[in-house]
Amino acid sequence: MRRLFMLSVVGLVVLVLTALGVWQVQRLMWKTTLIETVNARTTAPAQTLESGPSGWPALTKANDEYRRVRLNGHFLNDKEVQVYALTEAGAGYWVMTPFATDSGATIIVNRGYVPTDKKAAASRPEGQVTGPVEITGLVRMSETKGWLFSQANAPADDRWYLRNVEQIASAKGVGAVPAYFVDADETPVPGGWPKGGMTVVRFANSHLTYALTWFALAAGLAGFTIWWLRRPKAKTPL
Repeated sequence: MRRLFMLSVVGLVVLVLTALGVWQVQRLMWKTTLIETVNARTTAPAQTLESGPSGWPALTKANDEYRRVRLNGHFLNDKEVQVYALTEAGAGYWVMTPFATDSGATIIVNRGYVPTDKKAAASRPEGQVTGPVEITGLVRMSETKGWLFSQANAPADDRWYLRNVEQIASAKGVGAVPAYFVDADETPVPGGWPKGGMTVVRFANSHLTYALTWFALAAGLAGFTIWWLRRPKAKTPL
């Protein structure tokens, strides 16, 4: 009875470990497809994005995030906000500026990164581009939550930690905007700031390692159990 109970427990553990391995294989397939899809979007020719509010719901995270797009219009520089950022270049800010398109829509554009000493627009006057301009970049979805312990935006105090386009538009009085923004590419800006093209398109993909680990544990436990059952029995002294 004791041996039967032990074998039942071992069998259940092996099944659980195997199921975890299968789940990681499924995650691997999903992550591989995601990476291939995003790579295709970021390297495809830019598509013109000039649709008004009627076309906004058509863009979704699953189907359009990181898609390369083109905008024509002009920046509303007096309505920019600076969102705190930790980047590969160090701490600084994302310059988020409403962009009035030629089609009449307003879309928030992340013009790029500035270091802390360039936060104020007055410290980079050359970069406050006026007049008609064409920009290209990647579609990103509005941020409604950040990393663990990240602070919430405080629009009344002009303190920003999330690239939440609805809050930015409301605080700056620019009217309705779509639930996404555009990360500008690395096209040089007069004066060098803001610096675009800093979108991080990188996805951790360790699922194969995890799958092999779970399968190895399942196989090891099963193998040890078989060995233990078939081991020579110790002889009882006469």
